[in-house]
Amino acid sequence: MSTPERIAQFEKMTAADPTNEMAHFSLGNAYLQAGRHAEAAVSLERVVELSPGMSKAYQLCGQAMIGAGWVDKSVEILNQGHATATARGDRMVEHAIGQLLISIGRTPPVAVRSTEASADGLLSSGGFCCRRTGKNGTKMESAPMRGAIGAWIFENISAETWKDWIGQGTKVINELRLDFSRDRDQEIYDQHMREYLGIDDEVLASMKPTAPSIAESN
Repeated sequence: MSTPERIAQFEKMTAADPTNEMAHFSLGNAYLQAGRHAEAAVSLERVVELSPGMSKAYQLCGQAMIGAGWVDKSVEILNQGHATATARGDRMVEHAIGQLLISIGRTPPVAVRSTEASADGLLSSGGFCCRRTGKNGTKMESAPMRGAIGAWIFENISAETWKDWIGQGTKVINELRLDFSRDRDQEIYDQHMREYLGIDDEVLASMKPTAPSIAESN
């Protein structure tokens, strides 16, 4: 699916449900890929309002603001995102935000880690922190699908967030009228799932290249 087509779909979804943070996230990401930085920043700011624990949204919002020339404004959102990512134990986003700040001549904040607040600390104490929401949650009993992506979801996504995706995925199927007998529709669904859970290109690159596709679910 082309970027303009994805933008049109996400615009429709945000109009239908203005409180759907993932629709706004997907729309902002699509705007960013299209080079529409100001529009991307506005959409991603809305994500931060709706889901303040979603550190990836801060990263992309800051990136969009830099692209739009809103450098001073980007510093504020990136510093907030850095603190959020640190608290969540989301090291990849924390590093990416630091690099964005360096790119505009700013010094990244010193990461002050709280063992109790971090995802790693929660895991070591028997708790579980969802990497997408930054909230305490319940670890799934097993991976929801085979392959490296299923293993990543099992290790990083709470049962509550996965349940929320199932509800969101149903909206995607209904609103986009997807038919899983068509490979293209399956890929559209998979793409929405990856965006919802925060499985971006950087995360995918860290997985084994021989991993089965998302369509190969249990």
